[in-house]
Formats: sequence, structure tokens, C-alpha cells
Amino acid sequence: TSLIFCYFEHQFWKYFFLILTIGFSFLTIRFFFSGDIHGQYADLLRLFEYGGFPPKANYLFLGDYVDRGKQSLETICLLLAYKIKYPENFFLLRGNHECASINRIYGFYDECKRRFNVRLWKTFTDCFNCLPVAALIDDKILCMHGGLSPDLTNLDQIRSITRPTDVPDSGLLCDLLWSDPGRDIKGWGMNDRGVSFTYGPDRVSDFLMKNDMDLVCRAHQVVEDGYEFFADRQLVTIFSAPNYCGEFDNAGAMMSVDESL
Repeated sequence: TSLIFCYFEHQFWKYFFLILTIGFSFLTIRFFFSGDIHGQYADLLRLFEYGGFPPKANYLFLGDYVDRGKQSLETICLLLAYKIKYPENFFLLRGNHECASINRIYGFYDECKRRFNVRLWKTFTDCFNCLPVAALIDDKILCMHGGLSPDLTNLDQIRSITRPTDVPDSGLLCDLLWSDPGRDIKGWGMNDRGVSFTYGPDRVSDFLMKNDMDLVCRAHQVVEDGYEFFADRQLVTIFSAPNYCGEFDNAGAMMSVDESL
């Protein structure tokens, strides 16, 4: 709990705009994008062993730090500690599991209650309600946990979202954390999750063209190789929890960029 209180006392909100803007200067050393971790703490450590422990490399995490795995507390505490120590080199976005109604069910609440108390879970909820939901890399790569929204036409709409906030059941914020690409559709489709939408390759191309961007980078889905391209490489899914939940035979991956993008 004291770690999270430290986070608020040092006013780290100032580093947590709704859209993080990461410019060219951040790309002069190694910059890595990481997808879902889901409490797989040992795999998180392997990720840092591969890419370099901060501040030897810069990192952007795309959300879903808790639930499913056995060590959500170690995972989120290490990530917050790095954010506090290296606030301008280490970035955390919100995933759909950084939401009380979800992590109450899928493991994080039970882990907090079993190992500490419910008050700790509530404190984390307050923290999650303040996390940014998107990042823009050198004005060319848009990052979020889930994906696009039929309500999203420009980034000012994301900047106007007020915080702290829970994740609603529908609308722009919900879609940014929940939507998925759909290979066999055009436009917008129903999502099998029962939440948000799917979007076709045409929606990705149209959004990038209108906003003069090159790539959408997102997480949210298990993919066999740890990464998967979509829409003629205009969108990439990154998933960083290998052998997810011990039930999948997937690899975990990170994506790196440099000043050449």
C-alpha cells in the first residue's frame, strides 16, 4: 500500500496524461513495447533480462498486469516501483483487467484478500482508475490495450476523458481497452467477448490515413508467436505472457523501435 501512496504523494499524475506523448529523444536508446503480463512475474523478469533492466532500456507496457497468473502483486508492484524511480523512461497503460469489475472476478481481488486485505485491492483500484489509456510514439505509432472505436476520430477525444474513472460498459474508453481486430469483416462487427466491437482492416487503414500515422500497436489477445500483424502490417498485436495460464503453447514477445521507427 505504501508503494501506491508514494505514487500519489509524488504527484505522478503529471506523467500520466490520458495520451502519453513519447518523442524522438526517447528512442535514442532501446525502447520496448510489452503486451499482457497477467501476473506471470517470472516471465516479466525474463523480459527485463532480455531487454535490459531500466534505465538501460525504455519500456511501454500495454496493460493487463494482474489476474490469471499467480503473482499479480509482485508484477504490479515492480512495475509501479520502476515507474516511480524512472518516471520519464518507463510507461504504463491501462488494460481491461485494470478495472475493479474484472479483477474482482479473475484473481487479483482474491490474491489481495488472501495475502493482505481487501483495503489493498481498493487502493489498487484507485490507482488503476488514474492510468493513461493510450500512447503516441513520435506522432506515428498509436498504442492502446484493445484497439479502435467507432466513436474515435481524433486523439483529442481521448485527451478529454476525465479521471479518475472506472471503465464503462460501452463507449470510447471501453473500446480502447476491449475491442479486437477482425480479419473477416469490413467496418465494425460484434465482439464474441460480449463487450465492445471488432474492426476490419479498412477501419485501421482509414484511421491511420486520417490521422497521419503509420501503425497501431495493441495487446489484449493471445497470439501464437507473441506478436501478429494485421491490415497489411498497419496493426500489430503484442502478447508477453508465454505459455499463458499454463493452458496455451504460445510464445511471449516484445517489440523494439529506434529513432528510425
